[in-house]
Amino acid sequence: MPPIPQNQQQALVSRLMKASGGGYGPETRRKYFISAPQWAAAYQGQALFHAPTRPAIGFEEIIRKYSEIGIGYWATHDTDVIPTEILGQDGQWEIVSRIRGTLANNGVQCSMVTTETFYHAVFAAGPAAEAPGVREYAKFRVRNTVDMGHELGANFAVYWPGSLGYYVQGAIDETDSLRWYADAINAACDRDIVTAAKKKRATLKHCLEAKPFEPQAEILLPTTDAMLAFISSGLLTHPEMVGVNPEYLHELMWGAAPRAALARALLMGKLFHFDINDGYRLKHDVDIGVGLVNPLDWLNVLVLLRSHGYNGPFNLDYKPPRTTSQFGVFEVSFPTAVDRFITLWEMAGEVIADPIVKEATDALKAGGPVTATPDAAALTASNQELLTLHELIAHRLVQILLGLHRGRTFSIS
Repeated sequence: MPPIPQNQQQALVSRLMKASGGGYGPETRRKYFISAPQWAAAYQGQALFHAPTRPAIGFEEIIRKYSEIGIGYWATHDTDVIPTEILGQDGQWEIVSRIRGTLANNGVQCSMVTTETFYHAVFAAGPAAEAPGVREYAKFRVRNTVDMGHELGANFAVYWPGSLGYYVQGAIDETDSLRWYADAINAACDRDIVTAAKKKRATLKHCLEAKPFEPQAEILLPTTDAMLAFISSGLLTHPEMVGVNPEYLHELMWGAAPRAALARALLMGKLFHFDINDGYRLKHDVDIGVGLVNPLDWLNVLVLLRSHGYNGPFNLDYKPPRTTSQFGVFEVSFPTAVDRFITLWEMAGEVIADPIVKEATDALKAGGPVTATPDAAALTASNQELLTLHELIAHRLVQILLGLHRGRTFSIS
């Protein structure tokens, strides 16, 4: 193949994207509670060792592009759209008004707001630093985000503690830091109760997000389980308002099973929000698009969530690869991420309804004959053949994932 002229490359990408098939139209995509954050599309490809590869892009264009794709919900950090120096001032509300207009004009809703308490230098020692002034500033920030959330019509507020931890041992008292962080969450909930009453709206669902590595050497609340314990610790004045926002990759990063973490949150009634992406175990936070690395695991995750009636947002918290152009972000990256999710979600419905999976699962739950008196050997023999169904169920899930259950086979010459 000869070199592709630059002015023909976008057309090539679009043609191959169309030829790939398997996509859904904007109206179908809007039927799902899929949200896309400002920061994901605005990501320019920069990192610790990487220069940006894409130009900056503002919220007006991002919201417009999301609408064209069929993404019906948008989310943002406060400082994704508001300069730090005007937070809480008149200039902030002018920008919020512009955002509201842009959302309305494009038929997109704001589903979630979150507070940046990790990037700015003021949070060098974290949002629960020793300095009282820094802690008061963190409270100001989360209260302000609550106000922004109500003004934008959001229903969820997410908190990632960021630098809540330490680089060197002995530098902090962990119990103090956890109490001080609880003070910030309490400030957000207290403000929410007042603001919601004034606006005649329901209070927000406040969601804690854990991350095991980065940006500190040691993290105080590194896992969803740690967040669930924190919620139940007695430090929060309104624990009923607070749940979790697990991120798929954040659980995978420390070697956990995301499905198991989600199950524990479901049992506690605390699974409010879910950040979806993909990546690799025991690696850094690569934020790959959903289903590109672990599609079988994702199918299993969605079977769990469909089985237990999860109806919260699925937030596309990923980064389009540095190799993807700005054109490609909206032509390929976001449409395909949404379409993979929809396909996996619908496949999960097939798994739940599949007669083979259902009969195998029912048989395992029925078990073999029960002995009149406790007899380990007899119980082992009674269930031994049934336990083979574990592997059969796993095979059936792979068949559904690959389309083999519909008769798809390959001819071998």
